[in-house]
Parts: sequence; C-alpha cells; structure tokens
Amino acid sequence: MPPTSSILHGNNLDILASLPDESITVVYIDPPFNTGRTQNRHTTTGVRSKPGFSGSVGFQGKSYQRIRGELRAYDDSFDDYWRFLEPRLLEAWRLLAEDGTLYLHLDYREAHYAKVMLDAIFGRECFLNELIWAYDYGAKSTRRWPTKHDTILVYVKDPAKYHFDSSAVDREPYMAPGLVTPEKAERGKLPTDVWWHTIVSPTGKEKTGYPTQKPVGILRRIIAASSREGDWVLDFFAGSGTTGDAARQLGRNFLLVDRNPQAIEVMRARLGDDVHYREFPESEPA
Repeated sequence: MPPTSSILHGNNLDILASLPDESITVVYIDPPFNTGRTQNRHTTTGVRSKPGFSGSVGFQGKSYQRIRGELRAYDDSFDDYWRFLEPRLLEAWRLLAEDGTLYLHLDYREAHYAKVMLDAIFGRECFLNELIWAYDYGAKSTRRWPTKHDTILVYVKDPAKYHFDSSAVDREPYMAPGLVTPEKAERGKLPTDVWWHTIVSPTGKEKTGYPTQKPVGILRRIIAASSREGDWVLDFFAGSGTTGDAARQLGRNFLLVDRNPQAIEVMRARLGDDVHYREFPESEPA
C-alpha cells in the first residue's frame, strides 16, 4: 500500500494487482456505462479469483457459466462488457477486508448484468442493497417515462462481519413532517435505499468540469456508513476525484486510480499537491 492517500495513474487492472489482499474497507466504482460496447480494452491474465468461483454459484438451479452463456446468446455485444468488468470485480473482492463493502454505480442498461456477476463472485448471501439515486435534471422524454435514476449495487465481503454505521450518515427531511413529532422533524430521518439528491450543479462551486462528476454528498453518505476514520477507500474509476474529496473530509485514506490524463489533471487540481501521485507505465496488451 502507498504510505498515504494517493492518486495512481495507469491501467487499473495492473495497479489493482499490485495491492495487498484484504487491505480496503470501501471500494466504490463508477465504471463508464457501456464501456465494452464502444471501446476495446485489454485485460490481463492471472487475476486471483475467489476460491471455487468458476461455475460454482447457482441461480435458479443454473450454474454461473450457464448464465453467462445464456446472456451471451441473448445479447451478442454482452461479451465485451463482461470481459471488461469481470476481472476488475474479482480484484475488488480480493482487496476488500473482511468487514469491507463494495458499491458499484451503474445505470439501468447494465445493472442487471452486473448483479448476476456479483452474485457469482461475492455470493448471493453477500448482497446488501440495491440503492437508487434519483434526481430530476436534464431532458424529459415524451415517448416513455423519463429515466432519472442510477443504480448502486452494494455487496459485502462477509455478511457476518461487515461494518455499517447508520448513525454516522446525514439525515433527510421527512416528506410529511406534520405526521411526526417536532423533535423528529427537526432531526430528520435516516435515508432508505432510495436517495433523492441533486446532480452537481453546472454553476456550483463543486463543479470541476469533468463530464461524469458525481455529487460529493452521495460519496460522503457511502463512506460515512461503511468505514471508520483511518480506513482505506478505493475508487479505480476515479474520474473527477469525488471519492477522494469525500474520504478526506471524513478522515479516511484513499486510493484514486484512473488512466485518463484529463481525470488525473482534474483530481490533482482538486485535491492539491499534498496528495501522493504515482504514474504506472502501461503493460503490453495480452
């Protein structure tokens, strides 16, 4: 592990392979939606997987390998996305500590594929939540219900040992405050699995200019609930660095990984020169 919070520039699969087992408390990743359908990225071999992983997990009486084959037949562009995401999720499983939690942020087009993968990699008993981040901004379709939410799948390394502290998270206003006592209305309620939160304002101070930037409030809630001060938080599709910003505000250590020079530039400007930076040379394609 690096000696301090760090920005790591390079291929995330290569960098993940260099990190020690069970060293991370929270992994949050927001991979590019539909990445495998529009880009060809190489994967490396030799990723250490969960023992007995291949074909070992049942789903309605079917093996993991059979599910993968059926999805491949259903959608002939599925293979690219699966090959891109699967080895990275295996590394996330390896890196999580026993009390660790994975948050995988996706849109509606890929969430069902990823759910099958995560059930197989982590085990269905390790599924904790499907979070819905709902917002109301942007164009409105008149030919279908407008799509205004993202999905965040939450899995834990060990369902008997994971850390979760609901008292540490921010509270929300009651939608009907007149139905509760004034004391409860003033305090607010604990969030459920549906989070109403605005996007990053195009004119707000939080805006970095990075196109896929997520609100720091979303990451603060995740990190506050699933880690403690001094724990390590990892984001290996780090983009604008929101995960690092939230982790630092909460007193956590963080590792931010990205291969995009624009993302690295935005993160270094946002987080300052006191954050350790290291560049990893790209490995040769397999």
